[in-house]
This record gives sequence, C-alpha cells and structure tokens, in this order.
Amino acid sequence: MPDSVAVIGAGPGGLVAARWLLAQGFDPTIFEQAPTLGGQWAGLQGSSGVWPAMHTNSSRIMTAFGDLAPEDGPAYPSNHDVLAYLHRYADMFEVTPRIRFGTRVDRLRQVNKGWLLDHSGTDERFDRVVVAPGRFHLPAIPNVPGLEAFSGTLGCASTYHYRGPARYQGSRVLVAGGAISALEVATELAQSGAAQVTVTQRRQRYVLPKFVAGVPSDHRMFTRYHALAGESLPPDEFDCLIEQLVIDAGGNPADYAAPAPDPSIAVAGLTLNDGYLPLVAAGRITLRPWITSVTESRVTFADGHAEEFDAILFGTGYRLSLPFLDEDIKAVLNAGSTSFDADRYTFHPDLPGLAFVGLWDQSGGYFVPLELQARWIAYTWGGAIPAPAEPVHRIEAGGGKTRMDRVALTFARAAGVEPQLDNWPQLRRALLFGPLAPSSFRLEGPDARPDAPEQFARDAAAFGVIT
Repeated sequence: MPDSVAVIGAGPGGLVAARWLLAQGFDPTIFEQAPTLGGQWAGLQGSSGVWPAMHTNSSRIMTAFGDLAPEDGPAYPSNHDVLAYLHRYADMFEVTPRIRFGTRVDRLRQVNKGWLLDHSGTDERFDRVVVAPGRFHLPAIPNVPGLEAFSGTLGCASTYHYRGPARYQGSRVLVAGGAISALEVATELAQSGAAQVTVTQRRQRYVLPKFVAGVPSDHRMFTRYHALAGESLPPDEFDCLIEQLVIDAGGNPADYAAPAPDPSIAVAGLTLNDGYLPLVAAGRITLRPWITSVTESRVTFADGHAEEFDAILFGTGYRLSLPFLDEDIKAVLNAGSTSFDADRYTFHPDLPGLAFVGLWDQSGGYFVPLELQARWIAYTWGGAIPAPAEPVHRIEAGGGKTRMDRVALTFARAAGVEPQLDNWPQLRRALLFGPLAPSSFRLEGPDARPDAPEQFARDAAAFGVIT
C-alpha cells in the first residue's frame, strides 16, 4: 500500500503538495477547516485577508503552476480569478475528492513510525504529514500605549479583516504600515470616499509600480539574473543594483512629497503599488511618522502632532501560527513568532516524515516557489532524487523577508529542476532576464516536459521584452 500523507490546508500550498504527492504514488488526504478550498483566496471572513476588489501583486504568468496555464485576462488577476484557477487545478489533478472540508486539525503528534492527527474528536494515524496552513493568518498588531481603549466610532482592526471601503466613506481613517496591504487599503480608501486618509509608518519604503514600460514588475524584478547577482555580488553592490531599478521605474518617494527613504533599499524595504505615491503627491493621503500613543479617539505621532480618527487599520505584518503542533514538535523546531528551525523551511532531520510548505516570508508571488517546494518534498519522499545528506540552511537567516527569485532557485536546485543555462543557448537570454515562469522549471530534471521550451519562450515574450 502507498504511504498515507495528511496535508494540512487546502490553499495553494496544500493543493500543489497533494498534486505532486499523488504523482509520486502517495495517498494524500487534505484537511481543510473551511467549507471550501483556496485558503486566503476563498475570501471567507475570519479566515482570509482578501477583500472583494483585491487584485494580485504578482502577474498572471507568475500566479500559476507548471501544469495549468492561467486563462487570458488581466495581467494582474483578481482574487476571483485566482480562486477559479485553484478550483480548476484541484479538479484537473483529482485533488478535490481528497479534501475533507470543515475539518480542523486540533493537534499533530509524532508516534512510533508515523504521525497522529487529532481532529473532530478522533485520532487518525498517517505515515507522513505536510503542514501547509498558510503563513498569513495571525495579524501582528504592535504595542501602542492606549490603543486598547481607542474610541473611534469605527474601531481598530487589522487590514486582514478589511472588506472594502463602503463602511469608511466620509470617515477619518488612519492606516498603519508600509507593506502591500497597508498601501493597497490606503489607496482604495482615498479613491473611494473616505473623508481623510492618513498613513503612519516607522520608515518610508521604496514603492515599485506594477508595470514598468508596459511589463509586469515581477518579470523585471524577480529574475534568474537578479538571483544569481544576489549570490555573487557583495551585498552593497546588489543593493545598489536593485535600488537603481526601482528608482528608474517609479522614482524616489521623496519626489512625491513623501519622506526620503533610507539610501539602502535593503534597509528601507520595497512595496509594490500603483496609486499610492500619486495620491500622496496630490495631498489625498497624508503621511505621519509612527504612533506614540492613543487617547480615546486621538492619536499622537512621533513628531508631536495629534489628531482625531474614526478608524485605525493596521497593515503591520503577521506572526507565524502553528497552534496544532504538539509542544514536543515545537521544541524541536524552536518555533517562534516569525520563524522555525528547518532546512530551507521544509525538513527537520529530527522529524522524519514531516514537511512544511509555504511558511517563509518573502517579497513577490508565492505560486512558483510553492510548486518547487512541493516537488522537492514529493521527489525526496518518493525517491526520485536523493534525500539531503544533511541540513543546509534556512532560506533567510533570522526569518526575515527574502526575495521570490532567491526562494525559487533554492527550491529548484533542491528538487533537481533548475535548468543549466549552457544547455539552452536559444533560451539563455530569456532564462536570465525573463520571468521566473513555472515553465522554466520543466526544462530539465524529473517531470521535464517536451513542450516546456516553447511554453517558456511564449511566457518570456508575453509582454514583448524577451525574444
């Protein structure tokens, strides 16, 4: 009989893991506490940070897996497009019948030569387990004196719970944070009838528009060339390379009357957004330094300025949440609020038969590296490639954000599917400077596809840059 595998979570990570486990002859069962698949993309209140009008921050080609091309449509799909894609994918690979909806895993324990899942009042044993519950479900709300007593009429919440601008029309809204959700929400509110939108940040980030000269930014930003440059150049030289790309594409935030960011983009950080800086320049979004205190509905900032707000929305990141792991497992993993000890956030040598999917924090879209991580797990367990002789490293020491291109190449090499440039002279330029499309990882190694060269050439040329 094939080994049984419990997959915890039916979001993109769980679905792609089950697909590749099936291909390697395993018998996966997916446990999903929601009534439908999709994870965040299901848009369900309380279990998703997706709001009705939200579009992806990764392009159509990069928001897909290698066996199912996305349908034609917007360059940046809507959340509804992504959910429909995930349903098609799960049906195509006969994953949907393997999902137990409405089933929450309460506890995962290691037992002799296997794993025990506590769910629905029962225990169920599996040979292996893939943990794929999603990385972004527990909002990190900073400690601000007086925040718990904020008395604005619309209250204080995380952008995780934001469901559109309607309830904020005519209101004074403070948005805290500088990452994608904070800037997207602030932009939508300013364009949709809020009386006042103020953004408070600890530091000013660089802001990259979604298109650069008609090309999706992730086709230019997250490339094999930049991943290789990041490995070979001194950090300060690589920092200058990326900073110049960003400034050439979107300008310096100071040009829009925003505070000047740190000269180092690695220190300042980077957020993808189209409308935010023009709204700042037009005076429709006001910027303030970080909050120092809250007194009833009055917020005081680090520059001494204070004013009244009806609502506060925090887009300040997420903490890692794995509440179902047994305490012994957490101890082995040294699991904290942002990271845990595992070889490339996937395997731990003292926990054989357990793997993790999608639990690192990165800049850029997750679909491509999720599939590569799933293939690495399935190939290792199925014997298609040798298991790692010994642990290598985390993706990013300390659990901080890392780049999508770095993560993708890390998993592609581990899975044995990173193409060798010398083998593809006709695609060399596209492989270096084109998008890290999923088709580029079907050129070589296990599950290479004969149509992959033609598909990748189309993906690279889709926006008229790589020929």
